[in-house]
Amino acid sequence: MSLADYKAIIIGGGIMGTSLLYHLASHAWTQTLLIEKGELGSGSTWHAAGQITHSTSSYGLATMTKYGTRLYESLETETGQSVSWHNSGSLRLAYDRDELDWLHYTLSVGRGVGNRMEIVDPDRIRDLHPFYNLEGVLGALHTPDDGHVDPASATSAFALSARARGAAVRRNTRVTNTVRRDDGTWRVETTQGDYTCEVLVNAAGTYARQVGEWVGLKIPIIPMTHHYLVTEEVPEFASLDKELPVVRDDARVSGYIRMERTAGLIGIYEKANPHSVWVDGTPWEADHHLFSPDYDRIAPWLEAAFERMPVLAEVGIQRVIHGAITHPPDGNMLLGPAPGVSNYWYCNGVQVGIAWGPGATKYLADWIVNGATTLNLRAFDPRRYGAFATPEYNFAKAREDYLLRHEIPFPGLNRTAGRPHKTSSIYDRMHERRAVFEEVFGWERPRWFAPDGWEQRDIHSFRRAEWHKAVSQEVEGVRNWVGLADLTAFAKYEVTGKDAASFLDRATASRMPSVGRVGLIYLLTDQGMVEAELTAARLAENHFYLVGAAVGEVRFLDWLSSQRLPGEQVELQNVSEELGVISIAGPVTRTLLSELTEAGLDNEAFSWLSVREIDVAGQAVRAMRLSFTGELGWELHLPMGRMPALFDALVGAGASHDLVYFGSHALNSMRMEVGYKVSADMTNEVTAYEAGLMRFVDLDKGEFTGRSALIENMDSPRWKLVYLEVMPGDLDADCAGGEGLFDGDRRVGVVTTAGFGFSTGKSLAWAYVEPDRSEPGTELSVLLLGRPRHARVLAEPVWDPRSERPRS
Repeated sequence: MSLADYKAIIIGGGIMGTSLLYHLASHAWTQTLLIEKGELGSGSTWHAAGQITHSTSSYGLATMTKYGTRLYESLETETGQSVSWHNSGSLRLAYDRDELDWLHYTLSVGRGVGNRMEIVDPDRIRDLHPFYNLEGVLGALHTPDDGHVDPASATSAFALSARARGAAVRRNTRVTNTVRRDDGTWRVETTQGDYTCEVLVNAAGTYARQVGEWVGLKIPIIPMTHHYLVTEEVPEFASLDKELPVVRDDARVSGYIRMERTAGLIGIYEKANPHSVWVDGTPWEADHHLFSPDYDRIAPWLEAAFERMPVLAEVGIQRVIHGAITHPPDGNMLLGPAPGVSNYWYCNGVQVGIAWGPGATKYLADWIVNGATTLNLRAFDPRRYGAFATPEYNFAKAREDYLLRHEIPFPGLNRTAGRPHKTSSIYDRMHERRAVFEEVFGWERPRWFAPDGWEQRDIHSFRRAEWHKAVSQEVEGVRNWVGLADLTAFAKYEVTGKDAASFLDRATASRMPSVGRVGLIYLLTDQGMVEAELTAARLAENHFYLVGAAVGEVRFLDWLSSQRLPGEQVELQNVSEELGVISIAGPVTRTLLSELTEAGLDNEAFSWLSVREIDVAGQAVRAMRLSFTGELGWELHLPMGRMPALFDALVGAGASHDLVYFGSHALNSMRMEVGYKVSADMTNEVTAYEAGLMRFVDLDKGEFTGRSALIENMDSPRWKLVYLEVMPGDLDADCAGGEGLFDGDRRVGVVTTAGFGFSTGKSLAWAYVEPDRSEPGTELSVLLLGRPRHARVLAEPVWDPRSERPRS
């Protein structure tokens, strides 16, 4: 039994902290305390403009804003505290095809979660907003359920409701230290005395970094300053019988314009010279802090705002709000468990807390209380960052994120600031061969290879971009001859010790491969949800080599470490940066490798899904016979320093075999054709049964983590993962993930991942659908760039359904 004073303590009383307190109290965690060093909402919350919009192309954020909007609408009734909810609606404008495609994609995602929205033409825009200059505007996304609140009132309402349920709030009390006690609970030291708790939550806004440092955490956020301006009263607004919709004009204004009662409000995210502050720490006395306006910095966009809405140019500026907002490197919130520190949770790194906060903290509270969430929060998990997130990296990325706030969020948008940051030892060789790189957990990974005469930079579109021509050649080379890829960007671990086998057998849902064999294993949560997929190579009776998605490196290690029992002799060694990986795949692979090794490579000597230590071109490598391409192939794992010599030998031998280089775009195309899943298709919001993984699960081996919950779910699954062929029709586009699936007018599912199959000419997708819509042959409709397109559930992969090619 815990002797702590509180079940949980939340540090920080802004919109994130108070809404989390509200949701924890709603779970009957009433023995919860929120500590705020000043008044509630006296940090970034108090100077927020207070908007909330459903205009987001993220499935997770769309779900959160749907919940948050409805909560704001009901919160005043629930608490009696006004939140000044204004249901004004919003318009997001498009001036070119790319922007219009973005809005259609946003509609595909939004309608998929049940949010009301429509694409409207300039005439309809003019009806909704007669004061906006629509020169050059092609259309807009109209989201009628959007609005804005008063941030201070909303914060107070959340705190009031939580206190009514029994939770406690301490204002004007500064936390000075947090200490982990011997029993795993926390001591929170404050200016008003000490408190203890079982669970500690860092919701300290711009102070989150300093709070984290007390326990050795390096939280990757940088405060950036943002302006919005309130005009004097606008005479034309006085006679309106309803509020004008908020306008988000990304291309011209790089911000938003709305009514503030009978005045105007203009918010600007300038596209040059962003300003960071408090890089070395936020002053403890910075309550209700604003910075002096920097008109020179925002002048071009302010002028554009007046040009676009001339009625605002006729009046003066009443006040300017210039405050600090936190930006993580990738722009996504930090929600979830701290890396390497148990019972410590992040609830920070939020740019638009009013819009995202209520939904984000609802799902975070679910996770804290139940150990699982009903919404995939992987994109927000703080453990997506590792040691690569240095202060210099965070600084460069935060500035980049600020500049991208009102840019088009293309699928796979390649953010280039602060790079290259972490590279394999053959990075230069790949760059010389015209690789266009992407960033994965800090690593540089080839995405595609630009042909001679092309600019060596990425190309973005919601449609089939120009890089399709180059990638089609990469796929053709792998399917017909042989291809080479740098797959170093993986999480890699050695698991050893006399209890290694029994430990993994208990911790995973799968049966361990025999010595010399390779298999997929799955880690499940207590609720039977998919925590991770790992490739396991058994090198000896109690020696395993595990490989997983790069972004899971910290999370996987945390989870495996948490499963060890007292006294269990198991060593977990993270070798992710020590070992590199070269993949060779294609029908000519065996011929090429045979020129460089004396090891037997035929099916009898080296069968599919086996592992051996062999010499290749004089380099000792850990060779695994497998390939994510679905072709005959080997992955060659070896110390990073020896990769260049191996690479050069493979390239030399490959010259006579039409060797090609291929990147992640080609790999995605090929894995979609052979029906392979990736981590985005199997997350901690779905069970192994729902994700179609039961052939890798051994229910007969005895107890393992998540077994009972998984068996229970098998009787009543909420949805099932299906493999789809999509018929784009006249659209030169494929799904990007997050699109809604429909049966008639009824929402029945959502796309997870997708891609174009270059070998088959088919548009393919993985999607979760209601169980009664999962049978092969089922006809559905998917919203592709906002247009309904036919989709069919497939029974088997469209390429090599019997897996004959990798076995050849």
